[in-house]
Amino acid sequence: MSTDNTQSDSAENAFTPEQLETGRLAFARPWRFVLGVAKLVQLPENDGIEIAFAGRSNVGKSSLINALTGQNGLARTSNTPGRTQELNFFTNDDITIVDMPGYGYAKAPKGQVEAWTRLVYSYLRGRPNLRRAYVLVDSRHGIKETDQKALDLMDKSAVSYQIVMTKVDKPRPAELQDALEKTRAAIAKRPAAHPEILLTSSEKGSGLPELRAEILRL
Repeated sequence: MSTDNTQSDSAENAFTPEQLETGRLAFARPWRFVLGVAKLVQLPENDGIEIAFAGRSNVGKSSLINALTGQNGLARTSNTPGRTQELNFFTNDDITIVDMPGYGYAKAPKGQVEAWTRLVYSYLRGRPNLRRAYVLVDSRHGIKETDQKALDLMDKSAVSYQIVMTKVDKPRPAELQDALEKTRAAIAKRPAAHPEILLTSSEKGSGLPELRAEILRL
């Protein structure tokens, strides 16, 4: 499999040049940080299209958000797992991106993990303008047990979600193909999972035009 030519695992995700350009322009508008939410009472009003990104700690959520928006300093990146501990809202007035707390950080206190889980579940279940959650999976490792638990939470919340594999420039083509097939099998029977998987590299920029177009298609 070539990561240069394949940005998703399905031909159904093919986009026209016009759709890709529309996506580029939509995300080229200036973005800004709105607020960090630690409690549901702090949530901003339901307004416009909202999408959310979830994933294990250090899967590359902040890097992907920065690459999508073209603003390197928008979402704070860190080599310290568990740095994002709130629901962080970013907007360009047309689209709102929510960076959810990373999960699977072994050193996080149990009480903190439980608090994050309650916050995320309550947000997913009660946010009417949330169009889709994107669950990021490191292409070098595929879906792990902590990812399975997160997907269980998504299914329980009855929110539509789609897998985005990150760092696809890192593994060898055969390794990427293997991870993709295993990931596809892992979500096959999950009721809320979108069947197509998006392949991205924040560093190389591959898959980002397709992800922008997919978001606009919502």
